[in-house]
Amino acid sequence: MDTQQHLRLLQITYAAQLADAVRQYGQAGILDRVTGQKRRERRAAGAAQAAQLGITTPMAAFTTSAELFGCADWTVAEAEAGGFEAGATRCLLCAMVKKAGAPSPCRLFCLDPIEAMVQGLQPDARLEVLETLYEGDRCRVRVATP
Repeated sequence: MDTQQHLRLLQITYAAQLADAVRQYGQAGILDRVTGQKRRERRAAGAAQAAQLGITTPMAAFTTSAELFGCADWTVAEAEAGGFEAGATRCLLCAMVKKAGAPSPCRLFCLDPIEAMVQGLQPDARLEVLETLYEGDRCRVRVATP
């Protein structure tokens, strides 16, 4: 097995573990509480998390996450009104969770960690989730960076 195959196996294993956690949190009725608690923790550590992952720009919070975790295929583009939009048409975690009949993992394991890093790098940035793959055809996030 070469390095790329090892990496992909680790990414799939990681996504499967996250999917199982969401399923179990949902069954226990604590997903919303865990998501809220983790959101607060991540906001406090967003800048440090970005630095640890080598992320230096808000856009890179999306693209580097895609490269490292191999989950959502995030792409980013400048928005006409300023800031940028990020989108994904595939997400391994979302597919696994849907197949298992579990609740949405989007906030807990993707959007909130990315938002924390974006705001850790640029505190006045605001993310607006327009659509997720769990509920729609794609993920779409608008990031306003005044």
